[in-house]
Amino acid sequence: MQQSLRRVKRLGQAPAGQEGLFETYRYHCFITNSTLTTVEADRTHRHHAVIEQVIAELKDRPLAHLPSGKFTANQAWLSIAVMAFNLSRATAHAAGMARARIPTIRKRLISLPGRIAHRARRLVLHLPEARPWQHQWTRLWNTATSPPPATAS
Repeated sequence: MQQSLRRVKRLGQAPAGQEGLFETYRYHCFITNSTLTTVEADRTHRHHAVIEQVIAELKDRPLAHLPSGKFTANQAWLSIAVMAFNLSRATAHAAGMARARIPTIRKRLISLPGRIAHRARRLVLHLPEARPWQHQWTRLWNTATSPPPATAS
């Protein structure tokens, strides 16, 4: 049994211009039966936490309806939920919001109040003016509609 202690510097404790006399830290203790070093055990734990967050986000909405009475329905629902999750994460990455969670992605990029109009045989997307996340949505639009970058041969 291995016991380890990890020290993390606290950020954002004092207002700007009023730094403390000494730095404060948070301490995290963990106990494991693995033979990993403290750094490797912490890295493994953090990777596991990312996976747990993905599962929690899937359970929050799409997987809340499982299980149904039919195995094939559960299989189809799970496949669709995972595809939607992956598309949402890819959308957030293209918009420059790689660390955003699914509710944030849904609020800022997907649930967009806008309308489509026809002008001179072209579709025009009308979006609200001065949205707080306009830069991210514009970056997503430019990434999705521009040709792929040229690769060196």
